[in-house]
Amino acid sequence: MVGRVTNWIAAATIFVFLLLLASRQIDHAALIGGVIPARLSHPALLDGMAAVPTWLTPLSCTLIHAGWLHLGFNLLMLLFCGSQVEHVLGRWLTLLLYGLGAYAAALAQIIVDPASTNPMVGASGAISALMATYALLYSQQRVRAIGPISANMVRLLWLAAAWIALQLMIGVATTGGGGGIGQIAIAAHIGGFLAGLLLTRPILWLRFRRARQQFNNNRA
Repeated sequence: MVGRVTNWIAAATIFVFLLLLASRQIDHAALIGGVIPARLSHPALLDGMAAVPTWLTPLSCTLIHAGWLHLGFNLLMLLFCGSQVEHVLGRWLTLLLYGLGAYAAALAQIIVDPASTNPMVGASGAISALMATYALLYSQQRVRAIGPISANMVRLLWLAAAWIALQLMIGVATTGGGGGIGQIAIAAHIGGFLAGLLLTRPILWLRFRRARQQFNNNRA
């Protein structure tokens, strides 16, 4: 069934948000489950709290959203891009891309602001990876070289321009973006998007390698 993993992710995200909203624990969840860059240099920062292990927060933060607009915009992009990407990559490779995008987003934010104690929450970084893959898979525009700029570079510049426009939309539509409560973690979006651009080809190779193996096994 196309979009099954995408639907699972969306359902889990909605469930956690409603649970945190009903219990009024969104801010607390952001603290113990969000990505806090300073935890890497100060491991004892949240001592005495039942915090999610630092290495797991890039995933746990994708389930925590600042509000309805933050959640709604992310779900819109997840369901649209995710289901289309899953149609090509399949369930588990889509899930892998989503997870790697989440870690790339967290890493980018940590590199940009390693001393920050502001928790980064939201699935925007992971979804940015899906958006990049979607753009590469479904872009039907023929791109030509412009002077010394190669066709591949022109395509990347076009995708970057589209991505910047999406960031402006996120800034208008959300209060939390993909970052800490009340701000937008642009670096995380960049990290996730770049991860999608870089990982699409090797993940496609894995996808069609498995397909060839299954085809050969069926013929044997």
